[in-house]
Amino acid sequence: MADNQKFGALALAPGVARGHVRTLLFAAFTTLGLVTFIGVATPFVLNANLHVPAADQGRISGNLVVWTEITQLLTFSLFGVIADRIGRRQVYALGYLVLAIGYALYPFANSTGELTLYRIIYALGIAATTCMLATVVSDYPQERSRGRMVAVVGIFNGLGVVLFAALLAKLPKMLVERGYDPVIAGRYTLGLVAIVALISSLVIVLGLKPGLEVAREKRPSVPELVQAGFRAMRNPRIALAYSSAFVARGDLVILGTFTLLWGQNAAMTDGFGAAAAIEKGRIPFIVAQSTALLWAGAIYFIIDRFNRVTGLAVCMALAAAGYLSMFFVGDPMLKSTLPLFALLGLGQISAFFGATVLIGQEAPIAERASVVAVFNFCGAIGILVTSKIGGYLFDHVGPSAPFIMIGVLNLAVLVAALVVRARHPGGPVSQVEVTA
Repeated sequence: MADNQKFGALALAPGVARGHVRTLLFAAFTTLGLVTFIGVATPFVLNANLHVPAADQGRISGNLVVWTEITQLLTFSLFGVIADRIGRRQVYALGYLVLAIGYALYPFANSTGELTLYRIIYALGIAATTCMLATVVSDYPQERSRGRMVAVVGIFNGLGVVLFAALLAKLPKMLVERGYDPVIAGRYTLGLVAIVALISSLVIVLGLKPGLEVAREKRPSVPELVQAGFRAMRNPRIALAYSSAFVARGDLVILGTFTLLWGQNAAMTDGFGAAAAIEKGRIPFIVAQSTALLWAGAIYFIIDRFNRVTGLAVCMALAAAGYLSMFFVGDPMLKSTLPLFALLGLGQISAFFGATVLIGQEAPIAERASVVAVFNFCGAIGILVTSKIGGYLFDHVGPSAPFIMIGVLNLAVLVAALVVRARHPGGPVSQVEVTA
């Protein structure tokens, strides 16, 4: 296959076919939709199945995220190493299968202990699929198209998040209006989500390229791959990327968890039932993600035309502005607050793009999945810390407090990016004029 293979405006790495990219875009659509739909499912199960008081839901939601991230911390590097040894496709497909099991079990929880167990199963699937998504996004483009690839994948990420939240979140209310018990309505809805995960696994098996080949005699050993991911921190730009992952990889989870919980609790305070509150409470989240989707089409102009560290600094500044703007939100159901949620979505996707493109540029090909696994590992630590603290702040300080905390952390990474830009800027983007 020619080295100049293209998919639209995207220049592809040698050996990557258009069909592989189509499969990647489908995977991007379903992976992020499945990652974030747990934010819709959890408040519904807490209300309909477990009847948890609203005053305790922030703490419980935070604890569930903590268990999710502990699971991912223990498995991210493992999945990265396995993928570098046997291929991306196998690990990705297995992740979808585990996700299907987790979603199928979730609405059958009769206690917070059971819910935690099912959340851990879900977390295993998320660890595998998100690690592979980030790895494949790094594998497929030539360097000059890396920002564009991340932007295109981001658009499909956003479509998945928005459509899962906009369409599937309506199903419980529709079923309840037709006479179904709310618990049964939740089981049907999450059963459908599990079927989507199963179909995605099959698509991956049939269409995804296993990964960029490394000659067998040149493959590093498993211990070497594990060490490589952490040794890469000697590169100041990889260390910066790992630091940005602490915040940026957690942005979407924090946004999904606490925006949806905030909106659903506000809707229930206004007198809506559990099923109807899902539909009403998802509006701020949909606004945020729809804006992120639109912004994804433009963000690559920043990432592909500037030094990648400069691009990350700009992205973190936008993220800080979005998260700190939640200080001005009192009632998320008011239409006047929607522009702030739009800014929140713009900032979240910017941080995600900036961090992902930087690690994709800097990670060595033969050890890429391992380096990306450590990148995700750092993100999991960030989610672990911020969700635990965020859950407490949500219940005891106010719903906007977790977002303000993330905004401050974004500012800290912005400062670090400026320092690295001054001292270790790295080379220009391949075949793209650097203008900063």
